[in-house]
Amino acid sequence: MIDPAAVQAGDTANEDAAPSIQEDRLWADKGWTAKVIKNEDDEGWAVAMTPDGETEPALVGPWTMGRDKKNPKPLDANAFATLVKTASEVIMRHEQQAFAALHKSTKVAVRNGRVKVLLDIVPDEDEPYAELSAIDDAGEELARQRVAANFRFNHDVASAWVAAGYPKLEQS
Repeated sequence: MIDPAAVQAGDTANEDAAPSIQEDRLWADKGWTAKVIKNEDDEGWAVAMTPDGETEPALVGPWTMGRDKKNPKPLDANAFATLVKTASEVIMRHEQQAFAALHKSTKVAVRNGRVKVLLDIVPDEDEPYAELSAIDDAGEELARQRVAANFRFNHDVASAWVAAGYPKLEQS
């Protein structure tokens, strides 16, 4: 249950949120868990950052040895904040890369302006496909058609499609 007074104060945490843990080798807070683990490849230590609800870590990296050169340095608030920021950036870059792989575009010069040609891949498990579309400078859709998910999209193909008047393309 959300406490209305907490919401007004800017604290949106609720009673159902996972409790924070702050131990030397395990921290959990703000939707993330940091766990210091023995590096199986050598004598050192690593830290794994896992988002809540996920089974696999989003980031695994080396962790600093303590003063005794045997045990890992304990986690602290500053290290945890840095790890959360770094792991969040890794996830963001991965999402941007995945988006770029599924959505491609180019602009084609035409007599009265430019046409933006887009290819949006729909990665359906049973029947993946893509949609090829053309939009003018005013944002009006000029053409749209379904094509194969593996449609070869580049500027030359887009230019030829626009120049030919948006003919129906073969599905391959």
